[in-house]
Amino acid sequence: MQKFSLDARVREHLERAASAATGRSAETIYGGHEHVLRQTLIALRSGTALSEHENPGEATVLVLRGRVRLHSGDDAWEGMAGDLLAVPPARHSLEALEDAAILLTVAMTG
Repeated sequence: MQKFSLDARVREHLERAASAATGRSAETIYGGHEHVLRQTLIALRSGTALSEHENPGEATVLVLRGRVRLHSGDDAWEGMAGDLLAVPPARHSLEALEDAAILLTVAMTG
């Protein structure tokens, strides 16, 4: 069994994102290419985004800190700490409306 302190990791990655040229920092917390389930902690500095990309499988975004906006086509959904957003099965992007940290959970398909 493994146990992770998400609060500690969030603080660490928000600090890294603040000093990174890209304005973001990420770490796979659980899983990876050899697993069906993958959970990734992503920290984004306010105003930065994950550009539009394909959805590799069923996915959710749990907002751990801050506020984000998930875009897909003409639709957009905002989330703040404690909100869980279901990622649509289509191209999408994620924008940080303020310094934010999310837990992206993906069940890989195919």
